Order: sequence, then structure tokens, then C-alpha cells
Amino acid sequence: MIAVDSSVLIDMYRQIDNSRTRKLKALKTSEEEIILLDVVMLEVLQGARDDLHSRRLEKNMRELRLERAMSFEIAVNAAQHSRKLRSLGVTIRKTIDIIIGTWCIENHCPLLHNDRDFLPMVQHLGLREF
Repeated sequence: MIAVDSSVLIDMYRQIDNSRTRKLKALKTSEEEIILLDVVMLEVLQGARDDLHSRRLEKNMRELRLERAMSFEIAVNAAQHSRKLRSLGVTIRKTIDIIIGTWCIENHCPLLHNDRDFLPMVQHLGLREF
């Protein structure tokens, strides 16, 4: 199973060709299960142009395996991860990213992303990239 971040989904929906969108397209035709966290769905749907566009995006995303990102355990661990990174001089710009990274770490799930905020999580917290 591979989790996908909004940074890759948005690029794919905008038909941007890069290494990560190509990986996602290949994953969709493979046997590999693609995980979509609820907070990632939120990020993508926030950027929809209108309700019709939002419904189309949601329909596409519901084809993936949907998972809830938050639990009390994830909240506590995400806060701990944030403090650890901050002690190393790294501030993650978006709370959602530390939640996504923590969920992936806790669930031993690699993340397909195109967002520099995940790089310190890879380097210092053991987040696995795909």
C-alpha cells in the first residue's frame, strides 16, 4: 500500500507530467493499493473551482482506499514529531503535512509526494518515500 499526497493528485488532475504523476499513473494500473487520507481529500477539494468540479474530483478520489488520518494517538505523535523537528530547526509549514507524515510512519506506509515539507520527516523521522 502506498499513500498519495495532494501535491501529486493536484499535479495529476492538472495533467502535469512529472516523475511522481507518472508513478501514480503506474500505481493505478498495478495491484498496489493506493491510500487516500481524508485530510488529503480535503486539500484537493478545497481547490475545486466550483461544486461540479468538486463532485468530479471526489468521485475520482473515492476509487482509492479511503482512510481517516486522525486519532488521538496520531495527534499526540504528530505533535511530538513537530516538536522534534522544531528542535532541529525545522518548521513544517502545514499541520496537515505533519499529520499525513505521522500517519504514514505509524502505519509503515510509504508516501508518494511532491512537497518539500516531507523531506525533513524522511531525514529525521523515518518517513518512507515512494
